[in-house]
Amino acid sequence: MAVAIQLQSTLTCPVCSHSKEETMPLDACLYFYICEACNACLKPLAGHCCVFCSYGNVKCPPMQMGNSCCG
Repeated sequence: MAVAIQLQSTLTCPVCSHSKEETMPLDACLYFYICEACNACLKPLAGHCCVFCSYGNVKCPPMQMGNSCCG
């Protein structure tokens, strides 16, 4: 049975706590994200493949599919 992949994730800035829903790419990692509220440049935490896995409420599509990383 196929699992429905969620493409929306709410990113929350660890600097200012601003949250915004973003659409995730299906086939690529988003390594940098600029917070629109404080202009902080977010990067993945150690061991994470992308900003969605670090700061989002939903993991990136490759991780949802059970892959070890986006690559």
